[in-house]
Amino acid sequence: MKRYLPVVARILLGLIFVIMGLNGFFYFIPAPKTPMPAEAIAFAVALEKSGYMNQLVSATQLITGILLLLNLFVPLALTVLAPVIVNIIAYHVFLDFNMIAPGIVVTILELYLAWVYRKTFLPMLTMKVSLD
Repeated sequence: MKRYLPVVARILLGLIFVIMGLNGFFYFIPAPKTPMPAEAIAFAVALEKSGYMNQLVSATQLITGILLLLNLFVPLALTVLAPVIVNIIAYHVFLDFNMIAPGIVVTILELYLAWVYRKTFLPMLTMKVSLD
């Protein structure tokens, strides 16, 4: 069982981000019934008005989700997803606490997979590097 847990976590995280990334382009997940707070609406409008941010985040989610599903460049995908997940949590903590549960789930999956792949991150954590 212990052998399969990282695979299940990787696939689950990959599926979540593929679905959410696709939803950013095709809008197939219905909007929540509860109204968003004014601050959250202002934030969403600002992202939309930027002309690129929603597409960038959706593409990032889609590409990293695919990488996780295909088991390709998993440490890189986890690294790229980290700031996306931080912003998901920050959005829910500061702007709209409703629906924070999925953010907590992806945070747990991300942290678990980062722990599983921790040895691959060690070279990035070297304080001083010689380019000899």
